[in-house]
Amino acid sequence: MPVSSFPDSIRREIAGLAARLVADAGLDYGAAKRKAAREVTGRNRPPAATLPDNELIDEALAEHLALFDDEHAARVRRRREAAASLMQWLEPFDPYLTGAVWKGIVAEHAPIHVQVFHDNAKEVGIALLDHRVDYEATTMAHLRNDTEVETLAFYWQDEPVLLSLYLRDDLRGALRASGPRGAERGNRQALLARMAEADDETRPGPGSETGAWSQNAPPAGGTR
Repeated sequence: MPVSSFPDSIRREIAGLAARLVADAGLDYGAAKRKAAREVTGRNRPPAATLPDNELIDEALAEHLALFDDEHAARVRRRREAAASLMQWLEPFDPYLTGAVWKGIVAEHAPIHVQVFHDNAKEVGIALLDHRVDYEATTMAHLRNDTEVETLAFYWQDEPVLLSLYLRDDLRGALRASGPRGAERGNRQALLARMAEADDETRPGPGSETGAWSQNAPPAGGTR
């Protein structure tokens, strides 16, 4: 089938399968969409035109989690609360939350992805070690170019965290980045506002015994 003749329905089918791979197998979006495209098209190297964009996978993943993951809402809330605590502690490094937890589409394997903007990466690592946080160092693609940045993987309040370390000068470019649905990241204040908005949408009416979430940050710590 010529590249130009791939219908949108094929991309949506690939997005649906990719969403299941993200949710059930813990694949990242890139790996999931490539594997899904191979399975749907039967080609080892599917044309780029068949690959859905991340927004389409977001939609499919949100639908999948709503249908098949009863723990999703609680997981979003729990990881956002842990993120707020972590970002309060990381305030000297200008932390911004991004990825699944920021968007509120959180598969079981999705970590709290926080980007920090530093003058010296060693200061971030030392701060974690001083707080008795054991981490594993890896790398990931830079948010703006073809280079790589260091990442630190650890747990905070028993929730998985991926901390990516950017230079202070990268912050301006990060704040300019945006997607179809607005900012791709937010600072702690923006996160608290997003959490309060989510609570407003789910808060029971008068007479309910369910309490509302408090914007007071949980105490830092709870690491392992």
